[in-house]
Amino acid sequence: MLSVSRLFPILAIIVAFLAYNDPSPLVSWKAAIIPLLAMVMFCMGLTLRLQDFKRVWNNPQPIALGIIVQFSVMPLAALLLANLFELNNDLTVGMLVVGACAGGTASNVMTYLARGDVALSVSMTLASTLWGVIATPWIISLTAGEMIQVDSAGILFSVIKMVLVPITAGILITHFQPDFANKINQYLADIASSLILLIIAIIVALNADEIATLGYAIFAAVALHNIIGLISGYTAGKITGQTEVTCRTLAIEIGMQNSGLGVALALKYFGPLAALPGAVFSIWHNISGAVLAGLWRWHTDNKIKALENKRNQGVQQFNEHDE
Repeated sequence: MLSVSRLFPILAIIVAFLAYNDPSPLVSWKAAIIPLLAMVMFCMGLTLRLQDFKRVWNNPQPIALGIIVQFSVMPLAALLLANLFELNNDLTVGMLVVGACAGGTASNVMTYLARGDVALSVSMTLASTLWGVIATPWIISLTAGEMIQVDSAGILFSVIKMVLVPITAGILITHFQPDFANKINQYLADIASSLILLIIAIIVALNADEIATLGYAIFAAVALHNIIGLISGYTAGKITGQTEVTCRTLAIEIGMQNSGLGVALALKYFGPLAALPGAVFSIWHNISGAVLAGLWRWHTDNKIKALENKRNQGVQQFNEHDE
C-alpha cells in the first residue's frame, strides 16, 4: 500500500522543487523548523526502549569508528573537492568549515526512515558533538589558518533540546503507556515523513535566493562531499564487519553534517560567501538522505515481505501435507 513514508524520496524532490519555485508561503516558517524537528524526534522516541541505548553503549566500536571517519574523511574530502572545482578562497573555507563539523540531528531522522539503528545514530550524534567541541576548531585552524571559538555549551544545549528531550519523552511514554505506543506505532513513519517534508520545504524556501545565484561548481562540490561521506561510512562499517543496519547508520551519520553549525561559524568568522556551502549542504543532504532512506526502507520492507510469504507458504505446505 502506498504511503507517505514509502513515497518519501519522490515527495522530497517534489516539495523541494515547489518550494524553490514559490518560496513566499514558507519563508515566514523559519521558527517552526526546531519545533517540527523536535516532533519528529518525539515520534522516534516512541519506537525506542532504554535497552536500545544500553545495547549501543555496551558496544562502543561503531561510535568510535564514526567519530574517526567523521573528523578525518570529511575535512579532507572538503579540501580536495574545493581544489578540484577551483573554488575561491571564501567558498573553500566554507567547505572546510562544514567538513569539520560533527554529525547533524537530521541524520537521526533519516536513520529512522532507513530502518537503521536509531539509538546508535542518536548516540553517535551526541558523541561526535562532544568531540567536535575540540576537533572542529582545531581542524578549521589547521586547514583554514584561523583559530575560531565554538560555542560548545550552546551546541550541546541545542542537541539536548532538539534530540534528547523529545526522544526521552517518547521513550518514557512507551515505557509507562505501552498500549498507546503500540496503537500509534503503525502511523509514526508517515507522521515523521510528513513533518520532514515540511522541514525540507522550509529550508529550500529560505535559501531559494542563494540557490539561484550559485554556480554549478559549488553544487557539485557539496553533492560529492555528501556522497563521499555516505560511501565512507557504509564502507568503514563493512570493512570492520558491522551489520547491515549499523553500516546504514554509519553512512547517514557521517554523510549528514551539522550544516547549521557550519553556516553559523562561517557567517561569524569568514563572511556571507563562506556560509553558502553550508546553506547548500543543508538542502542537499536532506534530499539525498531522504532518497537513500526511502530506497533502503523499500528494500528492507520487500525483504520482510518475501520472508513472510516464504514462511506462510511453508506453513501452508505443512498443513496440506499433514492433512
